[in-house]
Amino acid sequence: MMKVTPFLMFAGNAEEAINYYTSLIEGSKIISMIRYGANEAGTEGSVMQATFTLKDQEFMCIDSNVKHQFTFTPSFSIFLTCDSEEEIDRLYSSLADGGQELMPLGDYSFRKKFGWISDKFGVSWQLTLPI
Repeated sequence: MMKVTPFLMFAGNAEEAINYYTSLIEGSKIISMIRYGANEAGTEGSVMQATFTLKDQEFMCIDSNVKHQFTFTPSFSIFLTCDSEEEIDRLYSSLADGGQELMPLGDYSFRKKFGWISDKFGVSWQLTLPI
């Protein structure tokens, strides 16, 4: 069966990001992680390919062995609907630590509680509570 899987490209910190995200978000887990070995194209021990889930949504990622002139952009973000006010407050605070606040956590006309941040890895997150 064909499916769509979000794919994140990191520049050397994929494993740290995966461990961070799966520790923060309940119902998340690392499914697989393949690392570069000695004499392979990437830095030995870095992530050649990994698969993980966040709230049952599957993601893939790599540590790029090619240096690019770009990184993550806020125009693409992970939109996460939280189960409680406690969860959105905790995740916003954790993900904002070392990152950049794009829209402060607050009451907006389209959502009772919403916040948009770019985390310490450069990945953009939109956090919300159901209406």
